Amino acid sequence: MDRRRNIPASDGTRSSRRVASPDHRGAKDRVERVDPYGFERSEDFDFGSYEQLMSEYMVVLTRRSIKWSKLLKGKKKVDKNVKLKRYVRKGVPNEHRALVWMSASGAQEQLDRNAGYYQSVLGAQHDPKLVDSIRTDLNRTFPENVLFRKSSSTCLQKELYNVLVAYGQHNPTVGYCQGMNFIAGLLLIITRDEEKSFWLMEALLGRILPDYYSPSMLGLKTDQEVLGELVRERVPGVWGAMTEHGVMWSLVVSRWFICLFIDVLPVETVLRIWDCLFYEGSKILFRVALTIIHQHQSVMEDARSLPDVCQSFKHMTLGPFVEECHPFMQKIFTEPGSLSMATIAKLRATCRARILAEGS
Repeated sequence: MDRRRNIPASDGTRSSRRVASPDHRGAKDRVERVDPYGFERSEDFDFGSYEQLMSEYMVVLTRRSIKWSKLLKGKKKVDKNVKLKRYVRKGVPNEHRALVWMSASGAQEQLDRNAGYYQSVLGAQHDPKLVDSIRTDLNRTFPENVLFRKSSSTCLQKELYNVLVAYGQHNPTVGYCQGMNFIAGLLLIITRDEEKSFWLMEALLGRILPDYYSPSMLGLKTDQEVLGELVRERVPGVWGAMTEHGVMWSLVVSRWFICLFIDVLPVETVLRIWDCLFYEGSKILFRVALTIIHQHQSVMEDARSLPDVCQSFKHMTLGPFVEECHPFMQKIFTEPGSLSMATIAKLRATCRARILAEGS
């Protein structure tokens, strides 16, 4: 996977992918080869631009961190309010992400109400098929991340296995399917805590994104169709191109939804999306998808074939537009316009009924 992550910013910045020039070889030696999340930087990473940019941007990062520290004042929980929502949309500093995600999603409340539950499901007798499926995917989870290599002193594979097995035991209807390993892996990178990662997965898969990972994947299929309806209403030119070339939404956006943009967008952008996802719910996924599609409307409208459309979707998630996570996140709250959960719920009901009727 090409993570394309450069700047460890909590409220975004510009990130460059230009090849480092000879003049910057010294800078390359001074900057870490591994980013703050454990991902190795690509060979074409521009260390010179990175060093220059961070020297200017550290002031901004420090200011954001100070504001968050004053807001939290050492609290272990936070209550939702207008001010916190504004802060979340501007980005949560990495040192506060676990606390904010746990509180905003309701995961902390579930953990507090169910003391000892995680250890009980982890220690239970597990289905051998579940165990085998999870073990098969352990080495496939973030292979370019040093935190998931067996040779690493801080290897998180055991913790990843525990979280996935415990969740499969907790929710046998879902069990385990590919994609869940990356979600659990990123949660562990942020929380460094098995139990918190388990309850955050329960919040995502059980409440925020229900039926995404059930055997029928009805929730996932429904939301892909909902996106299609939103595009038809708000970006009709793209919808026309999709219809003309007979492209199914599941063909081009399934990875966006099933991995919640992991392995699709740069990791810092993904984390900014997840900040809002845990706070505001699944409508954030539609805001992100609509913004990306709207930005590339003209390219889509020029597509002449199904391969052209698929290639357009591949290129949508590359480049400065998605790498510059702060302006990108500002865009997702303005470009798609108003998008309420009531609107999403109405479209889901319509699309779900259509899917069920077609399958009967």
